[in-house]
Amino acid sequence: MSKRLFTSLFQRPSPSSSSPPAQAKREETSDTSMESINVLKGYGKLNSPEAPISQHHRATKRPLIVAFTVSSIVLLTIALGFLVGALSRESNTEESQAQSLRSSSAQSIRAVCSVTQHQDSCFASISSLNSSVKPDPEAIFELSLRVCVDEVSNASLFVRDLVKNSNDAGSKGALGDCAEQLEDAKSRLNDSVAAMDAGPGEMALTELKISNIQTWVSAAMTDQETCLEGLQEMGSTVLDEVRDRFTRPREFMSNSLAIGAQMNAILDKFDMGMH
Repeated sequence: MSKRLFTSLFQRPSPSSSSPPAQAKREETSDTSMESINVLKGYGKLNSPEAPISQHHRATKRPLIVAFTVSSIVLLTIALGFLVGALSRESNTEESQAQSLRSSSAQSIRAVCSVTQHQDSCFASISSLNSSVKPDPEAIFELSLRVCVDEVSNASLFVRDLVKNSNDAGSKGALGDCAEQLEDAKSRLNDSVAAMDAGPGEMALTELKISNIQTWVSAAMTDQETCLEGLQEMGSTVLDEVRDRFTRPREFMSNSLAIGAQMNAILDKFDMGMH
């Protein structure tokens, strides 16, 4: 009895004879460890959102880029439309102004005379020659030269009358020289008018013709000034009277010089070129 009791107390249980509760406990511990690992793995996945967020960012950014590009194209198209429209309106306005000038004699004369220092006398003198002036800058230029011829011719007649009525020998001689100088001036101006006539196959106005005309008109003005200087040297009593009579020819020759000098710019206003 004592032997069996001793044996049962000190005998070590074999592995195969493990109690079910112990085995269950080990299995429970193992399962808990696996669950912890799985939880940790799952936690790692939940806290690693780089890939989904990156894809979402790219998906969101792409429509924004497309929208920005489309908006830029639309704005650029609108801006170009405004620019083209403005240029078109400006071109149409210039063409309309040119057509208006070409269709109205009065407007044409004013446009040509606008380059002169004596615009009112320029307009009045040319308009008085012909009520139906051809609205052509070259024709108006020729008329301005004819005005000069008429005015210098009248001045020459005035001086010749003074010569006839003068009793002062010195003044009479100076007035005679003045009359000859005015005839020279009239001849130069007639040459200017003749230069405007175009023969068969010849251009009505060229740069060379304008240069020649300006030379002749300038020489005619010099002839007039020489006349006044001669009267002044002789102490003529009619000096002031002659000087006043030369005012209109001087103005008209000045007008013609200005028109000739600005002929290219004038033709541009009329949308024309030298022909």
